[in-house]
Formats: sequence, structure tokens, C-alpha cells
Amino acid sequence: MPFDSLVLAAVCRELDQTITGYRIDRVFQPSGEEVHLLLHSPRGNARLLLSAHARLARVHLTKHNKPNPVSPPAFCMLLRKHLEGGRITGVTQQGLDRVLLITIEALDDLGRLVEKKLVCEIMGKHSNIILLDDRQQIIDGIRRYSHSVSRHREVLPGRPYIAPPAQPKAHPLNLEEEQFAALLLERDWQLPVPAALQQILDGVSPALAREICFRAGLEPNALIEHCGQYEITSLWRTGREIFSHAAAGRFEPCLAWQKKKPLDFAAVRLTHLTGCRLQAEDSMMQVIDTYYHWMEKQEKTASLKQSLLAFTRREIARLEKKIALQQESLRAAEEADKWRIYGELVTANLYRLQKGDRVLEAENYYQPDCPLVSIPLDPQLTPARNAQAFFKKYNKARATQQAATTQLSQSRSELAYLREVETAINLAEEPETLQQIRQELVEEGYLAPESSDPRTRKNEKASSLQPQPIKIFLPEGLSVLVGKNNRQNDFITMRLARPEDIWLHAKDIPGAHVIIRTEGKPVPASALLQAACLAAHFSQAREATTVPVDYTQRKNVRKPKGAKPGYVIYEEQKTLYVRPDPDLVEKLLSNEISPD
Repeated sequence: MPFDSLVLAAVCRELDQTITGYRIDRVFQPSGEEVHLLLHSPRGNARLLLSAHARLARVHLTKHNKPNPVSPPAFCMLLRKHLEGGRITGVTQQGLDRVLLITIEALDDLGRLVEKKLVCEIMGKHSNIILLDDRQQIIDGIRRYSHSVSRHREVLPGRPYIAPPAQPKAHPLNLEEEQFAALLLERDWQLPVPAALQQILDGVSPALAREICFRAGLEPNALIEHCGQYEITSLWRTGREIFSHAAAGRFEPCLAWQKKKPLDFAAVRLTHLTGCRLQAEDSMMQVIDTYYHWMEKQEKTASLKQSLLAFTRREIARLEKKIALQQESLRAAEEADKWRIYGELVTANLYRLQKGDRVLEAENYYQPDCPLVSIPLDPQLTPARNAQAFFKKYNKARATQQAATTQLSQSRSELAYLREVETAINLAEEPETLQQIRQELVEEGYLAPESSDPRTRKNEKASSLQPQPIKIFLPEGLSVLVGKNNRQNDFITMRLARPEDIWLHAKDIPGAHVIIRTEGKPVPASALLQAACLAAHFSQAREATTVPVDYTQRKNVRKPKGAKPGYVIYEEQKTLYVRPDPDLVEKLLSNEISPD
């Protein structure tokens, strides 16, 4: 994991220099595994984040606030009781372990000033936040477990605190070259060197192991058998140099970006990464805050996307089944004319029939060659009543046919709408866009509001305010608007676009509305092709080799009364066939700024 021992050492040093002397004003627990301490001093305010998340565990100062539950969890109430008003007196790291201790002077139940410790264990799925009293006994932990879970220790109120078990690894600064060589050569010679370094050196993460190998001049996939005396010496010196700088407090906080996504971070410069942009910062905590804020945003996006997709696909499957049944009813109702003809023929042959007859053999004069037709009769009814029964079946079938036709049209329209929603969900990359889609489904009656909490309702209302579509400036000087969901599609097409603007949409395919703001100028072919490429990319057919894209002037686009969000009809369109080009789209999206 990126949050390794050197990162924690850098964070520990920064925290000790920054928040020592600060008082704890408030304690919040936004989620089951995360605690925020609001700190205050004459130097200013700060927010300390402590997380015991299985994959996102960390400790750092943050600039990002989070909504809190209406009722604070029990662990939050406990921390408020013991820590609010307390003063932080120091922050230390336990060796090279990923364990941070925050020492706090606070009052006990009798009003005496005592020393308490907040222990933050950053250990993947075993991460924890534990509060200790002045006797090193556990007051409580954000995660409790007994010997039935861990044979090494218990995390329960009243138990003595036992540190996590130490790993059988050597401290890089306490290891001579001969000892390092012996430990390395004891491993399987087919083992990659980075993996071997992780096994023998304390505090070395996968990224740091690869960086040591790179700086030592070894290939990334070099095996132990490829190492001679020169390579072993180079590895030992490189590792020792990195940890010596860390011991002296000389860190190089680094965040590696791949395109627009943070790939990795470390307390040293990650020179081994190729094809990445390395962002150097003065503060390790600033790097961590940026990285994990992005990661949490991605997690929230993925979770919300999965939830909305599951619901939408269930609704689509329901509608597809409903449409199949309606089509079957329509096919059955298509026999309506047969009952009318039977009724007419029985009426025309009443003089030949008597009550008790079971079949009428008559010429069907509704067909050119007047073939004979056998009409089954109910012997319990008179001939006239048989005719009336056929006319009744005819009227019922006609009514069923009309109702089924109307219902089938509505179901197909609803299915098309939900497929548009499904496409918008798949294309969404931010939680804000997905929240807008969810709010749309709430307003359309598909989903219930998330909560009756006034704060939640306020957030939901805010998400339904003026949409924020993508705005791109083309090299030709024209601006292009792209809707990221149905609400945004309606907004840019029906409210922002002017009659002479160009409207584009993937032909007969769910996708985004795209508007070229012409401002009375002619649109170059290159601009039209770029906008068409955007329409193809933001559609269900983005993976296809060629996508047909319709375009017309905005004045030729209208929204039927009562139509669902995003649905329009248009005329006088022309069609372009374009190839979705991710590189071109990425280049265009990088221009989401005003040219002035």
C-alpha cells in the first residue's frame, strides 16, 4: 500500500511540528472507520483525519470537510468525553512500524490532568484507532476484537494495550553490507529483487523497493541470481542512503500522476515510474490529502454507479418482460376481425340455423373467392345470441388491441428513457453527476428520496440546481456544450442553445446532446467533426469502430409535451459517420477553460 513506513515517518514529523500544543475543540466521526479532530491554537485551526479503513487507512491534516451522521456513533461520543478540551503534547512513530501515537493531556473523571494516547495503526484490513488511558490500558477502539479473532492480543475496554506483532525484518540502518548480502542470498534465487527487499528490510513497501532497485541500476524485473557483489553493494548503499535521509528528516514528498489520475505517492521521489508526471510538494500531508480525496471520490463514484446501474438494469429487464407480454396480447387481439366476420356471417345465415346447431358452414364473402368457413357455435344459445357473442368478442378484442397499442408505446418510450439513463450512468465519472441522475430518478418516481434528514434533503436539492454540463473550447474559437445526463441534455438543448446553434446526437443510440455555439458564424468542417466525435464518445456506442451522428440546427429540435427528460424529436438532419477517438476526446476535454 502507498502509506508505508517512510510516509508515516514524514507525516509524524510534520504533525509533531505542526499540531503540538493544539487543543481538541470537537470530535466527529463521519463514517464507521474515520474520525476527525477539530484542532485550535493561537496559530490557527486544523482538521486532523484518522482513518482505519481497510484500503484507505491513514493519518493526516485535511482541508476537506465531510457530512456527519445525525446521531454520533458510540466511539465518537467516547472520544468527545475523553479528548475534547485536551491538548496535544506530541506525535511519535513506533520504530518503522506503521503505528502513530498522539499524546494528549486531558482531564479524567475526577478533574485531574492525565496523559492519554490515541494510537493509529495503519495496517491494511487490520487498521485500528485505539484510545489508551494513562496506564496504557485500552479505553476503547474503533474496532474491537477478542482472542477468538487474534491470538496475539485483544482490543477490548480495560485490556492492556499490546502493540501489533513485530515483523521478522531488519532495520535498514542497523544492517551492515555483509549481513544484507547474506539475507538477500538466503532467498530463492528466482525471486525478483524488489520482492526480496520487502521480505528482509523493515519499512520497505513495493513502490520503495522498486525505487531502490532503479536507483541501484537494476532492471525492474531483475532476479536475485542476477546480482553480483557490485549489485548487492549498490542496493545496500541506496537503501541506506534513503533511510538515512529519512532519519534526518529529509523527505521528498512526491505524487505521481498518470494523465489526470494520481497513480502513487511516496516520501521519496519515484524516479522509476515512466510515463508519469511527478509532482513534488513541500508537505507529505498535502500529497496524501490530494491522493486520498481523489481515491475516496472514485470509491464513492463506483459505489453509487453500481447501485444506480443495478436498479436501472432491473427496471430495464422488467420493462422488456412487460413489452413481450404486451406484444403477445397485441398479437392475440389481432384476431378481432375474425370475430366480427363470424358475427356477420351468422347474422346473414340466421334463417338456416336453429338452437342446438354446433357448426355453421358458410361462404366467407369477405374474401374474393368466397371460400367455405366452419364457424363453431354454442348449442346452448340461439343463432342470434351466437352472433351477439361473436360481436362481443370482437368489441373486447378491439378494446384490448387499442389499450395494448397505447401501453406498448408507453413501455417502449419508458424503455428508451431508461436506456438513456443507463448510458449516462456508465459515462459518469464524478459523484456529483451520478447524484444528479439519482435525483432525476427520484423526481420521475423511480426511486424514493435517500433520507428524511433535513441536511440530506438540502444536499439533494442542491444537486438538482442548475446543471453544470461540459464546456469545451475548440481551436477554431467555437464553444461546445456536452450534457452528462438527461437533465443536462434538456438544459443545454432547450435553454442554453440558440436557434442557429448546431445540435448533435448519436443516431438512434442513447447518448449525450452536444451543442456547437455558432454565435452567427459558419461552422468549419473540422469543428463539426470534433463535436461529432464528442457525441460518439459520450454515447452507448463509444467502443464501436464507426458511429453515425445526426446533426441539425437547434431550431429543428423540439421536445414533445410531457416527454421524459432528455427526449426530443428533430428533423432536417444530416448524418456524419465518425470513429470514436479517445486521444482526441482527451485533448478536447483538456480545453475545459475559457480561451480568455
